Amino acid sequence: MMLKPLPWIYLVLALLGAVLPWQANLEFIAKSGGSGFDLAGFISDATSTAAARSLANDLLIGATAVSIWIWSEGVTTKIKGWWIALLLCFTVSFACGAPFFLFLRERQLRSQESEPAS
Repeated sequence: MMLKPLPWIYLVLALLGAVLPWQANLEFIAKSGGSGFDLAGFISDATSTAAARSLANDLLIGATAVSIWIWSEGVTTKIKGWWIALLLCFTVSFACGAPFFLFLRERQLRSQESEPAS
């Protein structure tokens, strides 16, 4: 039996994963002169210290592995909207897309649980 609030916890995490990274992105844009997203400056900042490189590499490797899993799991188990989660990973933030996929997956698992056995 799955925890009843679990899908909603994932959805709240997806919302936080959209808002919190973008607050930092908007702060970065403002500090960069507000003329748009300075990708070269962002990469420079993300690799300027050993701690930043550690976090950036950890995120890159983890996000790549989970993105492959989202694609594979979504296709294999026919999760409706799995591709939206992948799109969110690359356009909003990984911290938004991954929990959103878990929300979709939990909803599907619950719907399968409630279906009568054939």
